[in-house]
Amino acid sequence: MEKEVKTICPYCGVGCGVIAKVAEDGKVSVKGDPDHPSNFGRLCSKGSALGETVDLDGRLLYPEVSGKRVEWEQALDLVAQRFSDAINEHGPDSVAFYVSGQLLTEDYYIANKLMKGFIGSANIDTNSRLCMSSSVAGHRRAFGSDTVPGTYEDIELADLVILTGSNLAWCHPVIYQRLAAAKAARPGMKVVVIDPRRTMTSDIADLHLAIRPDSDVALFVGLFEHLIASNAIDQNYVAEHTNGFAEAFTAASGVAFNEVLELTGLPAMQLREFYRLFATTEKVVTCYSQGVNQSSSGTDKVNSIINCHLATGRIGQPGMGPFSLTGQPNAMGGREVGGLANMLAAHMAIESAEDRDRVQRFWAAPTIAEKPGLKAVDMFKAVADGRIKALWIMATNPVVSMPDADTVEAAIKACPFVVVSDVLENTDTARHADVLLPSLGWGEKSGTVTNSERRVSRQRSFLDAPGEARADWWQLAEVARRMGFSEAFDFGSTAEIFDEHATLSAFENSGNRDFDIGAYVGINRRSYDELTPFQWPQPAGREADVTRFFAKGGFYHADGKARFIAVKPVASDRTNADYPFTLNTGRIRDQWHTMTRTGKSARLSSHIAEPFAELHPRDAIEIGVGNAALVEIESPHGKAVVRALITERQARGSIFVPMHWNDQFAAKARIDAVVAPLTDAISGQPASKNVAVAARRFKATRYGFGVSAAKPDHLDAVYWALAKAEGGWRVELAFDQPVEDWCTWCRSTFAIPENVEPLGYADQQSGDLRLAFFDGKRLLAALFLAREPVAVARNWAISQLTAEHTNLRKRFALVAGRPGTDKPDPGATVCSCFGVGVNQIVAAVRGGCHSVEAVGKELNAGTNCGSCRAEIRGIIDGCLAAAAE
Repeated sequence: MEKEVKTICPYCGVGCGVIAKVAEDGKVSVKGDPDHPSNFGRLCSKGSALGETVDLDGRLLYPEVSGKRVEWEQALDLVAQRFSDAINEHGPDSVAFYVSGQLLTEDYYIANKLMKGFIGSANIDTNSRLCMSSSVAGHRRAFGSDTVPGTYEDIELADLVILTGSNLAWCHPVIYQRLAAAKAARPGMKVVVIDPRRTMTSDIADLHLAIRPDSDVALFVGLFEHLIASNAIDQNYVAEHTNGFAEAFTAASGVAFNEVLELTGLPAMQLREFYRLFATTEKVVTCYSQGVNQSSSGTDKVNSIINCHLATGRIGQPGMGPFSLTGQPNAMGGREVGGLANMLAAHMAIESAEDRDRVQRFWAAPTIAEKPGLKAVDMFKAVADGRIKALWIMATNPVVSMPDADTVEAAIKACPFVVVSDVLENTDTARHADVLLPSLGWGEKSGTVTNSERRVSRQRSFLDAPGEARADWWQLAEVARRMGFSEAFDFGSTAEIFDEHATLSAFENSGNRDFDIGAYVGINRRSYDELTPFQWPQPAGREADVTRFFAKGGFYHADGKARFIAVKPVASDRTNADYPFTLNTGRIRDQWHTMTRTGKSARLSSHIAEPFAELHPRDAIEIGVGNAALVEIESPHGKAVVRALITERQARGSIFVPMHWNDQFAAKARIDAVVAPLTDAISGQPASKNVAVAARRFKATRYGFGVSAAKPDHLDAVYWALAKAEGGWRVELAFDQPVEDWCTWCRSTFAIPENVEPLGYADQQSGDLRLAFFDGKRLLAALFLAREPVAVARNWAISQLTAEHTNLRKRFALVAGRPGTDKPDPGATVCSCFGVGVNQIVAAVRGGCHSVEAVGKELNAGTNCGSCRAEIRGIIDGCLAAAAE
């Protein structure tokens, strides 16, 4: 029987509601939940493709010790014993948990309770350290608490929306669509995008400020000084609700306008226009994300933004405020339970003796962590130097995502005891585990998550647990029991954990803490299962409502006032003669983190199928790199090899490389191996957006492109990048050594039976070679080789994996690489939701579709998540400009 379940998307911090439908044959489909207040039915390309990612291919289904399957009892006993032994011999700080914003709040709660209250160490940190810890630090400095003041609705109500360090169109597409719809309804709304790159988000901008990397502090300190000079300060708000204005004013007054121009690299006219817009517009929302957070000055950036909103009193009112856009689905939930090494549960402070005593009494814990633990970068340094003897990694892949990733990998390899809880058996991190524990994945696990606007939603299970996979909270509770803490971890369900979490939030809370969900104390399983999305705070006895903070003060410092933070800009250029380029890492539209989920979807891989480096055309010429050539990126910490993407959207001297690719999908594309372990001194967040690197052409003697029905194995090539495709797999290749027999190479790589003979073509003069292997009507594999990057119609070639090749003419057409008139080449995918290629859009434009809306009506492209609309508009503009010449 078919069933539908309301749940939550597991990707970014937008927290979109999803309706998952399981058909009678077990196939999963998804659609947006029109009743969820985060997305009102919208989904991005990743969310729309969730049903394509829930297969069991590659799943870790049973516990393993040293690579061998064992029973749960044996695995759990071993984990408990090894952690207990390390604690007894070396003390509680000799063990550590490294957890994830992919965990549910209930998982997070149990992990923090065990580590901080029963082991007695704060050595639990999370990959959220890599994405939003500077926001946490900035909030705590300014507000006295980690409080996000506003709501998504404020973005729609504002008259000026500033997007700084945020490629909203690709990283938070549903919020981008809400903003785009609001701007279309109110054309007077202004949008300013602040980003060194001209990203797809810039398509909506009235003003794009292409600032130099890490010059945000200079920009906003200059704005603060301008607000003072323009008499735009709300003196009543500042006097009644803040402290530290004089110190912030003194720091800002020492920064001249010309200095801001020099540090930011902006034209004076643009800078003055931005300052004018902010000073003269009452309803202003400033959204910021990783471009602000992932910096050695990230906390100062956050406070420089908050200072401007406090000075004008534009905070906590409809359409006003600073807004941190969270990267992960439950980074906020993790913060609520003390997921970071320098926090306690329920937004209490680990540095406060009163808070420590309160949490210890509530938990009836034998001890409590008395000082902050090791933040992520320092944690792995402690693993490397032997201070950490036992490490448990949950739902994350630090060998790919941590800075200085090769050193992190070496540290994990050398650690005496490593436990990894994950859904996949083969990841770059899991391969180094002593114990592998199979966890539940999306669709199987049940609990709560909190999105960027403080909205708590239920993630519900609709699939049976495969094999012997178990929830992360269950794994932790079972280990805690074996360590002697049975009574405190006697939970039978996530409802019971949520009840304790809610009870702690209200425990001795007389309104002096922001996080309070006491209205849910005593929740039972039925009420928990039926829980509808709500926004905190929700103290007991108060009717649920949309909430904003700080419009009338009420901050969480002891005196109830906010703090202005005196910040000063510093020069941010880290380049030198040996490393003359600035590397910026980040996300792309259709992939997520380290591709353990999105890499399963052929649709999501069709847009961008291999790692790349965005280069400005003049920079590419100077280093001798042509379009689609391979480029090597190097720093003192490591190297990566990726495809060159030459575009004027990139600033001169800068390079952008996405952070998703790993050793499962590419030969050498873990870009975080290149990133230095440089962090913000306050937040501990790594500086992933400003890395000095060298770039050069990566020389190869042969390039290749292949399609295969079977997953290619043992790819013997100096460069390769693998991606799921409809009907099989696609692979990009490069070789620096001759291959004696290409037929033998294909048989080994693509699992071609010996009795299948190839159909081929070779041109000795050009160096072109093409081979195809057919089993009856079915294409098993094809390989295209050339001395330069192969110029074959890739999407057409991929489509041949699902086509019938009934005669020699069709087979020879494949070998020739020429699409037939019966199935023309759609071109590179632009719209992943509907599989629409660039050639199809060009044809529609030539046929009279001269707007994004017209293209959408003709091809459906851009009508679902809308994140491809900027690309479609660019294609239209290019076609019309070419036609006018």
